[in-house]
This record gives sequence, structure tokens and C-alpha cells, in this order.
Amino acid sequence: MAAFPQTIHFIGTNTPRRVEMAVRNLDVEGTIPADVEGAFFRAVPDNAHPPMFADDIALSADGMIAKFDFTGGAVDFAIKYVETERYQLEREARRALFGKYRNPFTDDPSVAGKDRTVANTTPVWHAGRLFMTKEDGRGYEVNPHTLETVGKWDYQGKLKSQTFTAHPRIDPVTGELFFFGYEAGGLCDPHVAYCIADADGNLVKEQWFEQPYLSTIHDFVITEKYAIWPIFPTLADLDRIKAGGEHWAHRQDLPSYIGIMPRYGDVSEMKWIEGPLGVSCFHEVNAFDDGDLVHIDLCLTNTNAFQFMREAGGIQIAQQDIQGALTRWTIDMSKDAPTLTERPLGPSGDLCRLADADQGRPYNRAWYLSMNPKAKGPPMLGGPVGANFNCLLRIEPGNGRITAMELPPGAGISEPAHVPSKEAGHGGWLLSVVDIPNSPNPADYSSELWIVEADAVENGPVAKVKTGLALRSQVHGTWVSRERLNASRVK
Repeated sequence: MAAFPQTIHFIGTNTPRRVEMAVRNLDVEGTIPADVEGAFFRAVPDNAHPPMFADDIALSADGMIAKFDFTGGAVDFAIKYVETERYQLEREARRALFGKYRNPFTDDPSVAGKDRTVANTTPVWHAGRLFMTKEDGRGYEVNPHTLETVGKWDYQGKLKSQTFTAHPRIDPVTGELFFFGYEAGGLCDPHVAYCIADADGNLVKEQWFEQPYLSTIHDFVITEKYAIWPIFPTLADLDRIKAGGEHWAHRQDLPSYIGIMPRYGDVSEMKWIEGPLGVSCFHEVNAFDDGDLVHIDLCLTNTNAFQFMREAGGIQIAQQDIQGALTRWTIDMSKDAPTLTERPLGPSGDLCRLADADQGRPYNRAWYLSMNPKAKGPPMLGGPVGANFNCLLRIEPGNGRITAMELPPGAGISEPAHVPSKEAGHGGWLLSVVDIPNSPNPADYSSELWIVEADAVENGPVAKVKTGLALRSQVHGTWVSRERLNASRVK
């Protein structure tokens, strides 16, 4: 295509910006807390070139790594493309060479067999290294100081899986990284690779298992005892892909599953537990052990949240008609044949955030994004599903208490990152980019980074960092303290 299509994937906060930049000393309204000293990294998909096909989607956009750097109350901003093999090939050609989302049979013949990942989903920090990840390939290491791309990461050649999840889990006590890759052996391979890297970043274990059906597995969870894969009936089909169709198609008539095994065990110990029909989830909040019980808290919907995945499966449900809730699934592992019990915890939403220290442990609060039922007017256009969230929720899952931070009319909010506090008894801070419309033109908005007291979100921001820019929608982000940045492996 000679120009970007004017679909939901290229308008509003999905408007291509295609600008690498560095800006020092952004304007700050309010006072930045002393705890906020370090860097907030964001994964920002942004097409470097118009796509080959008019029905391309935001998930296919080239990965950019953005950084808000906090130093002594001053804030600098930078953003740069992740120079994947795909990005480099298209940059040289000055046009798109890779076709439909996760469909190599639609690519230009000149890039046959080349790495298709755009590394656009999640910045991951572990063992002094920063990676940009997307689940259809291996991660790319990025210099956390300059944002220059170091290169593909395969644990010094030890990693056999061709894919690396966008949602690994780090144990806050051991420092180990637990991760997986589905389609581990390549396109439509049914195997999942389950891997553990130690606190020093060494790959110490990799083992493969086969899932009940060939589904997308975007996220997983750990507890102190278990590794857990919730999977949902959004399926890949090689014949459909070869015919130029979608990689994923959702099925309402198939059950979901939980795969659960001892987290240091063998995959032969995996138990598969059947769940409800047709449901979907892309992000889990947390999981934890409670005696013989295992609780899994997840952002559950009654169908797949992505329209193109629903339509590929023949499902015609409007985006606003999707039903869901923050939901707890509980498994009694003392039983020979465990089953799921289910109860709702809170309103529907997604892009959840947990304090790092609570990973895999019992927890008393978390945060996620939702739609404000009192908001007047339509939501801000953009984001992966075409409409941005407009409300930040704090939930206490033990007692059901929920508080909310509302936004200005028409504004949208991105996933928050949590910054712990050094003050005893203080719950820390949340960092989240808020996009505020300037006019009825959906591409005309201003992006601000809000700093919010994590346990008092209802009070709104204590500080706003004004970028003076319209930033393209983020997917996920991560906070890295100054101490960790100073100890990075790449300088």
C-alpha cells in the first residue's frame, strides 16, 4: 500500500507516528515522589511503513521501545525502533515486505524464512538485561541506557524454543525467571517449551509438552508450588494460514483448560483441567497457594476480545456487547481429578498490574483498567482492540473493595507500572500514560505520564509529566529502579 489504511488499527491513538526522538527536561506539573528514580520502559507498536494489506492490524506494527527517565525530579523521554531482522529488511527496502499477522505465506518472496517478529509487546527486565518481547519469536536485547538494539537473545545458544512469551514471571524471592514459548518448534507446532532462568540469567531448564489444542497462550502464572497455563479456544490452523487466512480463529463451542504442574517438576506431571466453553483471557493478575487450594485470578471474557479473531471463527459479537469480569478460578489439588470453581472478583477489564513483591504469593491489592460506566460520550479510539480504557481500578480481592480513578472526558489510559516505596508501610506509586483529546479529531490528543499513589488512586495524580506529544498506544510497560539500571550488563 502507498498509504496507511483508515481503519481502527491506524487512527486515534493507533495513528502511525514513526518518529525516533529524545527530549530532555519535560514539563512537570506537581512534585515527583523521591521513590520514582529510575526508568519506565514502554512497548509501543508503530508501523515504520504502510502495510502490504488494508486489513492489517495494530498487533503487526513494528516494535518501539520508549523510556521515561527520572533523575532527581527531572524527566527525559526517548523512543527508538527495535531493530529486529524484519525491521532492518524493510528499512533497506523502504517498504513493507512482511504480510498478514503471523502468516508467512503472505510475505514478499524475498523474505522467505526470515525472522518475522516485531518485538512490540512487553519490555522485560531480568538479571541486568532489558529485552523486548513478542510471543511469535525470541526476544531482542536492548541497551537500557541508549535504547540501541543489541540483538536476538537465545541464552548463548542454549534456548531451543523458537518463541519466548511476552509474559514471563519473576519470583520475587529467588529472582528466577519462569517463561515459556508456544509453537515452540515453529509455525503451528503444538508444543510448548517451559523454561527457567536463574537469578543470574542462565538458562537452567527447558522442557517441552503438548497442549490439548493449538491455541494462543498469551500469559501464564506461577505460585510457590506450581506453574500454570490457562489456555482458551482461539486456535491456529495451518491449512487456513496457507490459504492466506488468519492465524487465529476463536471457537465458542470448545472448552478452556488449565494446565498445572509442579514448577520445578517434570512436564510428565502436568494435569489438564477442563474449564468453561468459549471463554477467553489474555492476562492473568496472579496465582497463589492456599493450602491444597490454588487460586488463579484472571481477566475473563465470554469470547475473544479481538474482533478479527472472533470473525475468523464466524462469531459476530459487537465489541461493546462482550461480557466479562475479573474472575477467580480455584483448584483443589488434593483431589485425584481436580475441577475448577469460579467466582467473580470485580468488573470487567484488562491490563492488570501486581506489585512485583506479590508475584506468585497471596496478595491484598492489584490494579487494572476498565471502562467507566458513568463516562459521557464514546471511548477514545485506538489500542489493540480499537477502544482505549478510561478508568483505573484498584481492587482488594480478599474483601472485594474497589476504588477508581476517573479520567477527563474522552481520555484514554495505558497499563500502569508499579513503583515500590522505600518508606515503610507506603504502598508505592503507579505510572501510567493518559491521552487527553484536544479536539474532535481522533488523532489530535496530548499524552501525559501520570504518577498516582498506588493505594489512593481515587485522589488522582500527584504529578503529571507533560510530553507535548501525541504518543502511539502502548501495550505493556515495566519499571526499573536506578540501582538496577546502574548494575546493567550492557552499558
